[in-house]
Amino acid sequence: MAASDLVARPLRLSTAQADFEAQFQARLHWSADTDSAIEARVAEIVLDVQERGDAAALAYTARFDGLNAERMADLEISAAELRAAFEGLPPAQRSALQMAAQRVRSYHEAQKAACGQSWSYRDSDGSLLGQKVTPLDRVGIYVPGGKAAYPSSVLMNAIPAQVAGVGQIIMVVPTPVRAGMAAGQGERNPLVLAAAHVAGVHRVFTIGGAQAVAALAYGTATIPAVDKITGPGNAYVAAAKRRVFGKVGIDMIAGPSEILVLADGSTPPDWVAMDLFSQAEHDELAQSILLCPDPAYIDAVQASIDRLLAGMPRREIIAASLNGRGALICTRNMEEACAISNRIAPEHLEVSSADPHRWEPLLVHAGAIFLGAFTSESLGDYCAGPNHVLPTSGTARFSSPLGVYDFQKRSSLIEVSQAGAQVLGPVAAELAYGEGLQAHARAAEMRLDPLAKSAT
Repeated sequence: MAASDLVARPLRLSTAQADFEAQFQARLHWSADTDSAIEARVAEIVLDVQERGDAAALAYTARFDGLNAERMADLEISAAELRAAFEGLPPAQRSALQMAAQRVRSYHEAQKAACGQSWSYRDSDGSLLGQKVTPLDRVGIYVPGGKAAYPSSVLMNAIPAQVAGVGQIIMVVPTPVRAGMAAGQGERNPLVLAAAHVAGVHRVFTIGGAQAVAALAYGTATIPAVDKITGPGNAYVAAAKRRVFGKVGIDMIAGPSEILVLADGSTPPDWVAMDLFSQAEHDELAQSILLCPDPAYIDAVQASIDRLLAGMPRREIIAASLNGRGALICTRNMEEACAISNRIAPEHLEVSSADPHRWEPLLVHAGAIFLGAFTSESLGDYCAGPNHVLPTSGTARFSSPLGVYDFQKRSSLIEVSQAGAQVLGPVAAELAYGEGLQAHARAAEMRLDPLAKSAT
């Protein structure tokens, strides 16, 4: 199809129309059900890697990526190669990578200072109560490497883990063999390797798919078992993360990418159209929605979409996304637009307004909120600082962006003084007897001194 023949027409809706609710819900709907064939195949791969370790992981890497190796050690990328990849980048790329990493690191260091410290206090009886915050020992980060390369994913997953104090960060990235390449020469993207160097990744293995997730979860002779796995991937990766959860922690099961633009009509329509494109180009299932009370402005945005689409390299994906899941919704006012946004709980929420801080207090459900016309979502994807790993599919109602806290755990601290035991013991014993747990009650009573026992 010629570029000029492509049409992208997001669904036009108005909250004033009688069937708005039905059409709105139908457009939002996305099934998170995993294909049963994928689930069955992933279960087989995970079990095989759990039982055979390196041998199984190598066999699947050869089968799915065309990358043949006799030993898993042959698929590990050395620290020297990571540094060489960084030093070999063009100066502009090297500078951009360093600046993005510095901003991401600064943000997560501030995050750690705000919420990631241990604390305690003593009550009136001298008992100590508090919380001890410690980093995870070892984490695995999955970086996609099939259709495209994502150095930004390296920064966003590895840097908060490093800031949290994680002892060892293990990265896995598929390096599939392309047409014309030798079977043992998978495609290694220099920018991804350089990002691993900049972000402080400790070990990197050129392995992907469900077998990589299983290797990280259960460990092999070469790949050490981790405590948590983070990072995006395809349906097989998502299914594998779901299957190994419980053995290890995971960040989330992500759905298609989403953007919602809340506009008052003051931003150039071309800017908003391109922001809608920025998510639509990810995937045919990605969702781009505009909420605006000005129908003439919505017409202008549609005109921009029509004019700009032909010049986009990924125009076919953009058109499929906007036609299948996009929407341009005319609301009665900005307050109603904010209320609808909260119902959607989008991954990315742009407040494209002349006065974004007027509306921000009304917005309570979103993965990330981008305030003002100059704050394009793409800046957050790469270099603004906050993490771009965000909750999707409405899960921003109850979950949060990836952060330092995802790479830490919290232990409660309890030190009861002798005086405190006299106060708390009778209370605990009373409740324990009420639950029929006599040993619990007796354990508390044994710490009462004779005077306290006689008083009870």
